[in-house]
Amino acid sequence: MALAFYSETDDPRPWREAIRAALPDLDFRIAPDLGNPSDIDVTLVWKPPRGWHRQFPNLRAILSLGAGVDALLEDTELPEGIPITRMVDAGMGRQMAEYAAYGVMHFHRRMDDYAQAQREGRWTPLEPVAVRDFPVGILGLGVLGAQAAALLVAMGYPVRGWTRSRKSLAGVESFCGMQELDRFLAGTRALVNFLPLTPETRGFIDGALLARLPRGAYLVNLARGGHVVEDDVLSALEDGALAGAMLDVFAKEPLSADHPFWRHPRVVVTPHVAAVTQAEDAAAQVIENLRRLRDGEPLRGVVDRARGY
Repeated sequence: MALAFYSETDDPRPWREAIRAALPDLDFRIAPDLGNPSDIDVTLVWKPPRGWHRQFPNLRAILSLGAGVDALLEDTELPEGIPITRMVDAGMGRQMAEYAAYGVMHFHRRMDDYAQAQREGRWTPLEPVAVRDFPVGILGLGVLGAQAAALLVAMGYPVRGWTRSRKSLAGVESFCGMQELDRFLAGTRALVNFLPLTPETRGFIDGALLARLPRGAYLVNLARGGHVVEDDVLSALEDGALAGAMLDVFAKEPLSADHPFWRHPRVVVTPHVAAVTQAEDAAAQVIENLRRLRDGEPLRGVVDRARGY
């Protein structure tokens, strides 16, 4: 088999070393030096250019380097009938749970207020908020969201989760469907987004949704930038509907240097680092699927193109 690797942000060397150690006969090629495209059986990619996959007439599978595949599915020239797989956890769940917990704690413990006091040289102890009085609402309880929920429950936060279909997780109050969304939002002090990005969830976190949170709530987004209407977040921050936001993902990345998020005193910006796929953790999933592809067995982590994840 021949594999074509493409990523502008991932170092191919640890992937090549891990995969070749397990599959020494695999022909591992790194874009743009791919040789004859007809040789390629499978790709291992992160955000390739639109139409990039059209060059491989004998392609049998597309393996994503990340858990999200929205960028792949937005490519209208993506070959039909080719299975796409995504990373299922691969160490990212723990990273994202840690980021979510950090975001919640940042606002719960009023670290944004203390940061402002430091800039102004003010020694101002603030009244603490009991953890039981800081309910966290998680949008999406898939593999990643469920890990964040479990960590926050262990930390003592009241945790509520909203999903398309009912989920049952220890210590988590469950809400599902649009008919229960208002009740979920009304009891949420910190909203943490773990939704997959699909046509139905694009722009889901807009002004109307934010207005249904208790006034002065907080937003932590570590899923996809496309979920959030950025102008609506800025408006909610200005009128006090939101008291703060921690944002790791954005509609356009990298975030432009003149974007108001950079300088907003109530916004924390990080550069899409809530979870970073690391070859030492994730290569086993890729190797397993390469073996299955070689042996004609069903692949794992296959994406439902219609659902978008």
